[in-house]
Amino acid sequence: MICGSLFSLQTAGLPASFKKILSLPQCTFEALVSAGDQKLQLADEVWFCNIGPASTQESELRHTEFHKLYADIQVVLEGEEIINYGVLNCMAEEATEKKADLLILSQPNLTQSVHLKAGDFAIFLPGEPHQALCMVTEPQSVRKAVFKVPLSMIKERL
Repeated sequence: MICGSLFSLQTAGLPASFKKILSLPQCTFEALVSAGDQKLQLADEVWFCNIGPASTQESELRHTEFHKLYADIQVVLEGEEIINYGVLNCMAEEATEKKADLLILSQPNLTQSVHLKAGDFAIFLPGEPHQALCMVTEPQSVRKAVFKVPLSMIKERL
């Protein structure tokens, strides 16, 4: 897991592939906030970004997921959330594939958490379990941009 702020990309220690995406004019905080709720996919790019609203809940109500084919870059645009996560690769753990490349863990081992506010991001690589949209003090609406970056784009660069 990597975390940082769109306002300070140079201090996040990002691999080049992620820094290149988040440095694009269409991916600045201001551009993402101004974008309507949509699937953003630039011409000739294999990554894409879903921008839209969501609601936080008590962590007990949230599922824990991981991916095999994509890394997630989760950016908070409005509101705040807590993402609980694990530091051990969970690829071999028992999971249910809810939809393509969305695997839900039945017995997650989440030992860490990060509190994200507007402009903050967290990156989860394939095999890293994460439980997003956990409330801070009470349920609230948030707006997020979730980038999906294919493993093929980052594999040789990590």
